[in-house]
Amino acid sequence: MVKVSIIVPVFNVEQFLGKCLDSLVNQTLKDIEIICVNDGSTDNSLEILNNYAKQDLRIKIINKKNSGLSAARNTGMKIAQGEYIGFIDSDDWVDLDFFEKLYNSAIKNNADISTASIIRWRKHNTKYRIKYSEEKTYTNLQDKMDCCNTPKICYVWNKLYKSKLLKNEEFRSGVYFEDVIWLPHIIKKSNIIVTTPNTNYYYRVNKSSIVKKTSKKKQQDNYLAKKQMIKFFKENKLKLGKRERTIVKYSKEIFKIPLFKIKERDNKTFYLLFNLIPIFVRKDIND
Repeated sequence: MVKVSIIVPVFNVEQFLGKCLDSLVNQTLKDIEIICVNDGSTDNSLEILNNYAKQDLRIKIINKKNSGLSAARNTGMKIAQGEYIGFIDSDDWVDLDFFEKLYNSAIKNNADISTASIIRWRKHNTKYRIKYSEEKTYTNLQDKMDCCNTPKICYVWNKLYKSKLLKNEEFRSGVYFEDVIWLPHIIKKSNIIVTTPNTNYYYRVNKSSIVKKTSKKKQQDNYLAKKQMIKFFKENKLKLGKRERTIVKYSKEIFKIPLFKIKERDNKTFYLLFNLIPIFVRKDIND
């Protein structure tokens, strides 16, 4: 059994894939496997993967028909042999000591999840989304959610998970915002979470990313995922801020200018012009 399995879903990222793979094959932790799931790419992503795999036997390539990020992650988890499992999106990258520090921190504290800092990378604007300054363990559910900054941040990829924790825990396929549904459940299931300082995950803000594109399905999936997340927090008596309790049910924009929005919060529905002017508020009987 290798120490860490790293799952990399790949879809049409030829421009960024090399930087991602360079950060993985040069990890200071050598006892790893890198599972690249090519999700039906139509650009040169597969060729890039094959070139890297010829030079590093730790890279495993799985080719499949395009079926989305969740299905790609699930495919990778099914063949993962590691004691721990990590995820990385193929247009992102990590520090070279990322997996060594997360793994050592998890082993030292017998943690189910080890989590690291996130740096959001834009071409002219780079800043921390979350930053840990000390190694600290959490066991209380509210504390575990807070240390992961969930639900404000529901990212699965800045963490390392004990493989036993993820047994039979698939991502829901065919939907956007799968992390919002999956992560709170996994955090609840864990016994110990440890924060790991001084190593970073670099999240690239890619304007061409499919997640950045607006569609009717994306709006609907976002609404349903957040609805389910709010229900989870209420059932587990967890704190939820005003912003996190607010769900956008419908949004109409022209040239990225919001013209009309419908929002829900605390059993009320708000109809807003320009996302500012309330024209109608309806009190809902059912939650």
